[in-house]
Amino acid sequence: MPNWVHAAHVDDVPADCGLELVIASRIIGLYRVGDQFFAMDGICAHQGGPVAKGGICGSIVTCPWHGWQYDVTTGKHELSEIRQQTFPIERRGDELFIDMQVPGI
Repeated sequence: MPNWVHAAHVDDVPADCGLELVIASRIIGLYRVGDQFFAMDGICAHQGGPVAKGGICGSIVTCPWHGWQYDVTTGKHELSEIRQQTFPIERRGDELFIDMQVPGI
């Protein structure tokens, strides 16, 4: 059963970087790609950097600590099989909700 949690207003999410949120004790990166929104684990798999605060180009976010890059639409690291956890997003008007009912949480 989904557990939709209010995350942000669409205007809170900048187009050129992620928005770092703490939801259900997890750090989540919320990203805007065109007119779509994506949510991904906000802690870099490399050394725990704040990937949620990284710059974004297209759908690729770059961790500000060491430059690891992930596709925010899939969570996949650009050069390996490492994959950040992603979360479903639902837009209700101008408000964004993230489904935190994901196995392993």
